Amino acid sequence: MLKQFRNIARALRVPSTEERESAYLNGAIDRIDLEYRQRQIDRGLFRKSY
Repeated sequence: MLKQFRNIARALRVPSTEERESAYLNGAIDRIDLEYRQRQIDRGLFRKSY
């Protein structure tokens, strides 16, 4: 029962900003795309600006 609850909680968990950035960078298909994605992250693509 506890294991099922953990699986459900894990499935509903929202990924952290670092996890989202890492997944975005891992999706790059070449060096140029990777550099472009890094610049977007540096400009605050995944960060909330208040």
